[in-house]
Amino acid sequence: MSSEERLAQFEKMKKSIEEQHADIVCKLDKLRGEGKQKSATYMQLLSNKMTFENMLKLYELYDID
Repeated sequence: MSSEERLAQFEKMKKSIEEQHADIVCKLDKLRGEGKQKSATYMQLLSNKMTFENMLKLYELYDID
């Protein structure tokens, strides 16, 4: 695999993580508005949100924009 292909894969992954994070934030806001903060779905989404935030912070730490 060439360096260009590898970089393209990293960029694709980062974009996917950003999109999934944004989607989760919207879903959490909706559930919060419905008063469902204690539901299993809310807790799972919150966990996923934190995971994606940690991944994005790693990208930031290594200056991968």
